[in-house]
Amino acid sequence: MALNRRSFLGASAAGLSVLAAPTVQAAGHGKPRVVVIGGGAGGATAARYIAKDSKGEVDVTLVEPTRTYYTCFFSNLYLGGFKSISDIGHTYGGLAARGVNVVHDWATGVDRAAKTVTLAGGATLNYDKLILSPGIDFVDGAVEGWDITAQNKMPHAYKAGSQSELLKAQLAAMPEGGTFMMVAPPNPYRCPPGPYERVSMVAHYLKNNNPTAKIIVADPKPKFSKMALFQEGWANHYEGMIDWIGEDFGGGNVSVDPGAMTVTIDGEVTKADVCNVIPAMKAGRIAEIAGVTDGNWAPVNAADMSTKADPDVYVLGDASQQGDMPKSGFSANSQAKVCANAVRGALTGSRVFPAKFSNTCWSLIDTNDGVKVGATYEATDEKIAKVDGFISATGETSDVRKATYEESEGWYTGITNDMFS
Repeated sequence: MALNRRSFLGASAAGLSVLAAPTVQAAGHGKPRVVVIGGGAGGATAARYIAKDSKGEVDVTLVEPTRTYYTCFFSNLYLGGFKSISDIGHTYGGLAARGVNVVHDWATGVDRAAKTVTLAGGATLNYDKLILSPGIDFVDGAVEGWDITAQNKMPHAYKAGSQSELLKAQLAAMPEGGTFMMVAPPNPYRCPPGPYERVSMVAHYLKNNNPTAKIIVADPKPKFSKMALFQEGWANHYEGMIDWIGEDFGGGNVSVDPGAMTVTIDGEVTKADVCNVIPAMKAGRIAEIAGVTDGNWAPVNAADMSTKADPDVYVLGDASQQGDMPKSGFSANSQAKVCANAVRGALTGSRVFPAKFSNTCWSLIDTNDGVKVGATYEATDEKIAKVDGFISATGETSDVRKATYEESEGWYTGITNDMFS
């Protein structure tokens, strides 16, 4: 089924029966208060749906430091020249118009006993329910020789915006016949096909602007998402340009020297003109500060995305440890709708639907050569469990691949309207 804005927005509600929810009144004050930290696919969606569906019964505050949010999904298409940076940038005026109190500040503290959030600017926010959707941070020491202070020499570009612009500028400045290197992340990480779509988009750019350039990927994994599809596409479109070095050939034994711009793979030193280091990941820092992680990720209950540590704190998207769903924008948006419904029900007594989830990840390999993978999921006592799935096939016709890419464009319009309008 091709996804457009209408079918995307309606998909999560189809076929669901209604459950009763107890009313939890806000203690000692008027309207119940929800604070959402993080304004991406999870947080923006949750804030929007709680504010919209509660019709003013719930006070919703969204804390997000940036005034323009750049989606990580489709940011690789910016690197490939298919999108401008403004195409993937979105602001929060639509959420404010929906009744969400948007606060552009950093959340620096959570007191779960007092039910307060402290902001960098000095303000304190009270909450009855707290939703955390902080995305990812990086594991210290994950790549020998690299830390966050090296991100301007060897960008990660796994938080879209200025890092994306920097990586694209470095790509454009590569000398003729130069070398682009990527250090890929270990599992689990944000957007499983993301690094390999990025390789494809970098290859697309170089094929058209620097055709004798080389791409080398050092990967600690023996295989990756949509591997056969990407490798087929690389052979078809970028023959001889991409060298993928997996775990079996030393791809996990890597160190970098940002000063010298070198990458050492299993003892062999290579000079890089551009080096994209994507380290191991963990939940965004505020989840750790709140005390709801296991050290890296935040374990949650599948039925409503509440944390195992505190039933009044919820974690969405990349930061959560929830089971079978990949860490993706689609997943975060799907989880946010389940969470928003549960939170609104708990605070107002409105109806609560059984939790159902879905995800699709599209990737562009070359012009009009789109592929996808996806699944549906349900909540069990143990986790979010996969029910069924699908994936593009190798050898598909150009018409099918073009239709898949066009479907992804429709989804992007739908999800960003679902988040911000």
